[in-house]
Amino acid sequence: MQGATARLCMVVAAAILNHPALFPQENATVAEQDEDLMARMRQHAETLERERAKLEAELSRADARQEEEEGGDGWEESYSWYFWGIVSFVVFFVVEMCRADVAEFNTRALDDDEAHPTAAMVLDKDVLSQFCDKCTYSSSHDNGRVREFVEGFADDLLESLRSVSDREADVEVGDSVGIGSMFESWQMRKPPTCDLVVPLSPPDPLEFQVRLWCEKPSDTPPDRQGCGTVQVSRFGDRGGECLCGSVNLGEDMLCLLHAKTDVAQVVDRNVDELLCSKRTPLLAKDRVMKWFQLSLTKAWGRISHKYDFDVTFRSLDAAGALKVRFPSGKSVMVNIIPAVRLEDTDGYLVSHFPWDRGGTPDPFWPISLAVYERNLLKHVAKLLPRHSCHLHCLQVVTFLHRKQTSLTGGNALTDFHWKTVVLHLLLRNEPSAWTADRTERRLRDVLGFMHGSLQEKRLHHVLIGNSRVPREIRLPEVIRKAEPVNLFRGLVLRRDVHAATVRHLQEMLRNAAALLQEYTPLSSSGGGLEY
Repeated sequence: MQGATARLCMVVAAAILNHPALFPQENATVAEQDEDLMARMRQHAETLERERAKLEAELSRADARQEEEEGGDGWEESYSWYFWGIVSFVVFFVVEMCRADVAEFNTRALDDDEAHPTAAMVLDKDVLSQFCDKCTYSSSHDNGRVREFVEGFADDLLESLRSVSDREADVEVGDSVGIGSMFESWQMRKPPTCDLVVPLSPPDPLEFQVRLWCEKPSDTPPDRQGCGTVQVSRFGDRGGECLCGSVNLGEDMLCLLHAKTDVAQVVDRNVDELLCSKRTPLLAKDRVMKWFQLSLTKAWGRISHKYDFDVTFRSLDAAGALKVRFPSGKSVMVNIIPAVRLEDTDGYLVSHFPWDRGGTPDPFWPISLAVYERNLLKHVAKLLPRHSCHLHCLQVVTFLHRKQTSLTGGNALTDFHWKTVVLHLLLRNEPSAWTADRTERRLRDVLGFMHGSLQEKRLHHVLIGNSRVPREIRLPEVIRKAEPVNLFRGLVLRRDVHAATVRHLQEMLRNAAALLQEYTPLSSSGGGLEY
């Protein structure tokens, strides 16, 4: 019996040590390895089948002898035999299960070495250095003046908006908060663009109650992860009932929250009185955006005589999307975004993102953690070496992305996605990895990370449910403990968009050197970045 056990163990050990997946041929191609692998596996299967038949016959004879010699005491060795047999089977089964993973890993390693898009990308270090130097100059000079102008202009415009609003009936508008690349000192757009969040609050005695997708219980659909709803109610009342159901407003009064009748029946009423979804206490983004756009139009009409530039709305579907055009012909884009602040935090539910043309339907408001993202960049910058390359990496990839988009058309990638990738890498890599002399290597990391994310159709929001985020950022616990949100979830079903985005990235990688080289004459002549 012991000999049979030893023989079985030797068979299993030989199968493991000679497994073709563990020792692939070094100089064979993937196709040759697959064909050879299958042949060797068939040979091993035949050998093991013959050994199994021999062992079964030997075990039958051994069991018969033990029953005659030891009687009822043979069960202990039999039990031991079964125990070691099961252990051997489990070991062999685990190796077989890992076979596919090992083969896939080897294939992926070959792909990474031979066919990964970043492997063929050749960047001239001098051109890259000139680009980064010009970016640094542009960020510290031009962008600083643009921020100062936009902040002053926004303050005047919002103050004028408050003066034309009914303080007892209209939604109250708070001070603007600068977010995004312009206020994080890495923007590479021409014309420059500034994004501002403007928090809204209801007049007394009403209040906004925010309900996030990650709070329990939640009835938020799976495709609305990262969103929330805003309920309007009487201060201190959690029942969600509209005031117009309990208060006699009179025949000539219309509820601030929503009309009692259909919109078609109240066309003589102002649209800025219809801020909630019909017959619900939930704040409607569409109605808020219409009210906000009308209010901004009135506000600009009151102060336009003070300025020597023109202001126009760039889109009727995006409230606060303004274009400021100066007599010189230069212009600045301003996105003033209405939002609802998460209580006692720096998070906001926004009506829309400037880069998201489709948006989310009512009554769901997407969450913006841009203030925390800016704080994270500031926190990381304190730990990084002097003249670190993390912002330069952002500037290079967003420049390449926009240049390639102008050549091949729209895709699903935005500057926000690129920033998310860089933040992920900043949280994973050691600070010493971001020195100025490693710009090219970190740039390849960013592009490789994005390539892998697109292949998997998965890019998690860097702050939501990420345990790597430092406590110093003071992220709300409800956000820290939430399940990660996949920013590429929409690409899972939209195969055409996903395919177009993959092609865009591949073309961008192939054209990277040429696009940067094309920029060099502009930077050397002092012409600046003209897109």
